[in-house]
Amino acid sequence: MIELSLIGIGTGNPDHLTGEARRAIAQADLFLIPQKGEGKSDLADLRTQIIEDVRNDALVVPFDMPVRDEALPYIDRVEAWHDAIADIWTAAMATQPEARRVALLVWGDPSLYDSTLRIAGRLNPQPRLTVVAGITSVQALTAAHAIPLNTLNAPVTISTGRRLQDHGWPEGVETLVVMLDGACAFQDLDGADYDIWWGAYLGMAEEILEAGPLAEAGPRIVARRAAARADHGWIMDTYLLRRRLP
Repeated sequence: MIELSLIGIGTGNPDHLTGEARRAIAQADLFLIPQKGEGKSDLADLRTQIIEDVRNDALVVPFDMPVRDEALPYIDRVEAWHDAIADIWTAAMATQPEARRVALLVWGDPSLYDSTLRIAGRLNPQPRLTVVAGITSVQALTAAHAIPLNTLNAPVTISTGRRLQDHGWPEGVETLVVMLDGACAFQDLDGADYDIWWGAYLGMAEEILEAGPLAEAGPRIVARRAAARADHGWIMDTYLLRRRLP
């Protein structure tokens, strides 16, 4: 039976690797590295560099990520995309039949707004699955701004830009962490009612941060985000919104 390790590697900083992650990298026979197209080669390069920081004899098989079918409804589009990725993993592993311990490096943590676990569940036959926890962008964001995630004795909601855009501010929520927001959905909120802490390329040399009342910081974030995406060809960012209470 193949053992598949999904290794959380943090947000791009090699120092985010835990001792458990280093051991898992050292023990793997084969690494699958996604190639996400022109302009995003540095994401694959970072994964490769993290592996090489641990060992210099790694067997790496790169694979091209499929393109989502934008003609399909959102959920159907993602489900079909996951099926396609699972087929590509299967084909990539078949090129190295002697490799029994296969690993994928996952940005942040495999459990938080990442589909690697769902894709692994589509493999047939099912491998023995091992998950190594990693530092999430949420932790990296609050550390970068030196703020607590929650207010005193209060809960936190983690959601997506799509849900914020489609449904607005969730009822009864004071602190909202937003991930996967390519449209800057915070622009639809009343800027006078919220504070925002935003970060992109968290933990990396390119890290950029903005914070303040949403009415003031929001336009700065939109401008800096657009400029950074143009410069790098990609962007990973996260933000925390906190509603101002009377």
